[in-house]
Amino acid sequence: MQIVEVRLKFDSRLYTLFNNKFDLKKGDFVVCESAVGESYGQVECVKDFHEKLPDDAKNILRIANEADAKHYEDVVQKSREAVKTTEELVKRLGLEMNVVNAEYSFDLSKVVIDFIAEDRVDFRDLIKELVSTLKTRIELKQIGIREQAKIVGGIGICGRPCCCSSYLKDFEKVSIKMAKVQGLALNPQKISGACGRLMCCLSYENEFYSDMSKNMPKINSEVETNDGKGTVVYQNMLKETVSVKFVDNDGTTTIKDYNLKDIKFKSQVKPSNETVLSAKEENRKQVENKENLQKSAKNINKSTKIDQKTSKSNQNPGKTSEKHNNVKTQEKDAKPNKTDKKVNFNQKKPNRKKFHLGKESK
Repeated sequence: MQIVEVRLKFDSRLYTLFNNKFDLKKGDFVVCESAVGESYGQVECVKDFHEKLPDDAKNILRIANEADAKHYEDVVQKSREAVKTTEELVKRLGLEMNVVNAEYSFDLSKVVIDFIAEDRVDFRDLIKELVSTLKTRIELKQIGIREQAKIVGGIGICGRPCCCSSYLKDFEKVSIKMAKVQGLALNPQKISGACGRLMCCLSYENEFYSDMSKNMPKINSEVETNDGKGTVVYQNMLKETVSVKFVDNDGTTTIKDYNLKDIKFKSQVKPSNETVLSAKEENRKQVENKENLQKSAKNINKSTKIDQKTSKSNQNPGKTSEKHNNVKTQEKDAKPNKTDKKVNFNQKKPNRKKFHLGKESK
């Protein structure tokens, strides 16, 4: 089994595929599986693989020949025509969306159309028109500005092609804090890419700079050197040096560079996870001990109250029994006597008149 890095023609990024049938080498053109369907690409790297295949593994279908190369040219031409027809239909239907790209699969069974829109778009009528004109399966996909730059491509401020369109597979999170840690000027024109968002390359060295910033004194902080105490005015994290400013008695200032080994300062290193966890455990134990002490104190108070009550009842047993008897007699007096009401069963019932069909009968 081999791992093959293939650069697809519709996309400049590298895709990892698996091969167990063909003898491939760098530069060969192949037809392979992709997210769109069948695709046409060029082999960039081949490596051996001896592990279990993932569930979503894509394979090499066959080595491309001249007929496949000519067919790929037809696919590219049809993709360009699909972009033009989609733009015409969008204008005719009055939809607020911009078509970026259209991509046919190598077997022409599906076409994916990428577009940009600020809001959600109801493109049901557009799909009906596209199906009737293109006569294939249609997939409309809304993308963002960074995805547009990846598809269209461009040149960055460094003079090289954009990273997203050349080799990046996924977009990583980039924040303005990364620029602050690296000491860059917070100018949007200098830290923004062709897409108008923060440059992806800010995340490449962020881990190194964030680690170094913990081991270096902060700017405007006071440090001790062989020449006395001074104030840090500049950090060079790559060389691990700092520039320190000294102020003489007459007001003159001098700036000198020092290595980190030659100065003394308060370290900015935060406590490790183990120390934080141990501190949390100690606090938890202290809280549990306090709760246990409170519970034991409550139990002692309850037991003392019960002992006091039992001692009082033992000292005056007659009073408690009298109270108990008085309560019982009061309850008896309060209950009504069922034998108070006497019923005479021999008493005759009063005569009642009977009426039958409007006539009176005695």
